[in-house]
Amino acid sequence: MKKLFLFCGLILGLMSFTFQSDTDAIVNAFKSRDAAQVGAFFDEYVDMKLLDKDEVKNIGRNQATITLKAFFAENKVSGFEKVSEREIGNTMYLAGKLLTDGKGMNVTILLKQKDGKRQIITLRVS
Repeated sequence: MKKLFLFCGLILGLMSFTFQSDTDAIVNAFKSRDAAQVGAFFDEYVDMKLLDKDEVKNIGRNQATITLKAFFAENKVSGFEKVSEREIGNTMYLAGKLLTDGKGMNVTILLKQKDGKRQIITLRVS
């Protein structure tokens, strides 16, 4: 009888455990304004275009994370809302709005499947 209860408890525990997709984790990282968490999803090299700044191509993961952290602080980003998500082959587009005190900024993220994980290859904020 104890084995039956243990088995049922184990099954219920596993059923309630949910896996978080890469895109959900990226959205949550943007919502929490955690550049380090977002940076964990950057590919080795990233193209970035941030509001009122020139586009930078092939910026390294660490430098891109530092740049994003500074951008969040400069613009007093308070949150993020996902607007849409679209997948074409092994490429995914994620669009949303960064929320600030004064206005919202449009965000477009291009992700590519690499080594079984989605990685950000382009980040645009306008």
